[in-house]
Amino acid sequence: MTIWLPRWPVQRRLVERLRMLPVRRSVQDDPLFTTDSTLAAPRQQLENGRLMPVVTELRAVWDGMRPAYQAVLGGSLSPADAAGRMQQDAEQFIATMHRRIEPGPLLPVFGVILGIGLLAALVWQTPAFLRLLTDLRINPTAYLFAMPAVLVIFAVIVFPFVWNLILSLSDMSLVRFRDWRIVGLQNYAEVLTDPRLWGLSGVFLKTVIWTVVNVFFHVAIGVMLAVALNGPVRGKAIYRLLLIVPWAVPAYITALTWRGMFDYEYGAVNLLLGRWAGLPAVNWLGEPLRAFEACVITNVWLGFPFMMVIALGGLQGIPQELYEAARLDRASRWQQFWHVTLPLLKPVLLPAATLGAIWTFNNLNVIWLVSNGGEPQDSTHILVSYVYKSVFNLYRYGYGAALSMVMFLFLLGISTLLLRRTRATENVYG
Repeated sequence: MTIWLPRWPVQRRLVERLRMLPVRRSVQDDPLFTTDSTLAAPRQQLENGRLMPVVTELRAVWDGMRPAYQAVLGGSLSPADAAGRMQQDAEQFIATMHRRIEPGPLLPVFGVILGIGLLAALVWQTPAFLRLLTDLRINPTAYLFAMPAVLVIFAVIVFPFVWNLILSLSDMSLVRFRDWRIVGLQNYAEVLTDPRLWGLSGVFLKTVIWTVVNVFFHVAIGVMLAVALNGPVRGKAIYRLLLIVPWAVPAYITALTWRGMFDYEYGAVNLLLGRWAGLPAVNWLGEPLRAFEACVITNVWLGFPFMMVIALGGLQGIPQELYEAARLDRASRWQQFWHVTLPLLKPVLLPAATLGAIWTFNNLNVIWLVSNGGEPQDSTHILVSYVYKSVFNLYRYGYGAALSMVMFLFLLGISTLLLRRTRATENVYG
């Protein structure tokens, strides 16, 4: 097929049957192109147009055009204003790609501080290292068995983390893939002063709202269903199996399914709203707020089964004598739940909620698949999707690494503070 396809007779038959432009220029001189209007228009476009260049900057042009034309389709921007915005955004993205970040004046000082810190850590860990060498000579077999796990941890956790830290201190991008250099904390300064990240309409605030709303509904729905299933319910095993399905199905399949269900014309959500509730169709994926709500609904559907399973396991470990004593004291069901169930579920729910908050904060699948990469108008981005766009759309590896390190430090601090303030890991009877 590869050998005979370019031959003139084969190309002629393809043109006649499929009405597609041929590979061979000699076939384009056939009279068929002048008599058939379907072929005449593409040939004219081919003659007058220019081939699309395969350059890095083209990605910046596409990303500069997309929010503006989506705003035109949504009715919030005129075509003339959109054209100007496209040009401005494309030029800005291209300039950002090619911007040369100069090392900061404090880079030598930063290097000295880093070297002193590494030396201090080495001195601090020297006794532990010597004990390790002594223990290794005494019991080498145990370390031999543990070595594969240590190597895997180093390969998938330690090395990527250290490499990401190095990238965050560099000006590495696709444009400077081979000649990058360490520039210090310049990327961190840009991250912390980026107006698209901070402020009332910034990506950070959307991320916080996204995380809080999702975790709240995950825990509330999960605990409610767990309490219902923990009682004398007929067919309990079937209900458990059905309610665990959203968590068992791969997340990307669920996200794409919900995206189809939120379709404006043919989606199941609008069909149900129209038939059952008599409400007008909602442009779920075409309006910024509605698109964000669609992502939240999808992620709530994905996350509540995990909290339900955790809460159900915690409920089954609560002694029934406590409920009997509460009933003897004439406590209502709500009082039993508030004063007996929730305090005893605290050691289970709070670590699970913290873990769920970290997962939700870093959940790229739902935002990227349901909103199709932050659409409309890049209005549904959270921090993790913004990092993805910076790295894989605009090829700003140093900036994306710095932003991911800021996210890591933020989550580490919030998680540690939450667990310490709530004393979630302490014994509930202590």
